[in-house]
Amino acid sequence: MLQPTTIRFLKDLQNNNNKPWFDAHRNVYENAKADLQTMVGQLIPAIAAFDQPIGTLQVKDCTFRINRDVRFSKNKSPYKNNMAAYFSRGGKKASVAGYYFHCEPGKSYAAGGFYSPISPELTKIRQEIDYNFTEWKKIIDSKIFKNYFPQGVDGIESLVRPPKGYDENNPAIHYLKMKHFIVSKTFTDAELQSKTLVKDVAKVFKTIKPMIDFLNLAIE
Repeated sequence: MLQPTTIRFLKDLQNNNNKPWFDAHRNVYENAKADLQTMVGQLIPAIAAFDQPIGTLQVKDCTFRINRDVRFSKNKSPYKNNMAAYFSRGGKKASVAGYYFHCEPGKSYAAGGFYSPISPELTKIRQEIDYNFTEWKKIIDSKIFKNYFPQGVDGIESLVRPPKGYDENNPAIHYLKMKHFIVSKTFTDAELQSKTLVKDVAKVFKTIKPMIDFLNLAIE
């Protein structure tokens, strides 16, 4: 579970996203950061129970800095309004499919898949879906998968036309046009503070694992 003070800090940060306020509340931030790190430390073995390589990760391998890179952004707010962690073999910097936890008041979720694979990886994923569409459909059409993710796989953004080498009539064309392959389940602020949070997030991730395996096999 996450502490109410962590949720409150992030809510306050949304309304006071500036360095003077942050510096004045740095001790509150450090407590919130430690709170999330504790949860991540509990999630790692919970995920490793069904995805063994995750068990080698350290908390620092998964968590992100709260500072934003504003060099190329019109939004100059210095801090993120969320805290998050990414779990994959190789850690948060590895270019592979994995599991993601996002803590942001009113916008929290557990997700998984592959966000923005580079061109060679995207080509391999599309080829794997095309060649093994029956297996892909079996994963995303399973009862438990649909129960957790009724909206299905979210490409976030997709091509208007079929990618090179594929026809509009291809049965897998909906997925072949995707640039990202993500599923997610929302969590309320109350659910973030539940004693079963780690268990509940791990269940979401376990449901995503077959899709993770499919995507990572494709890029291998």
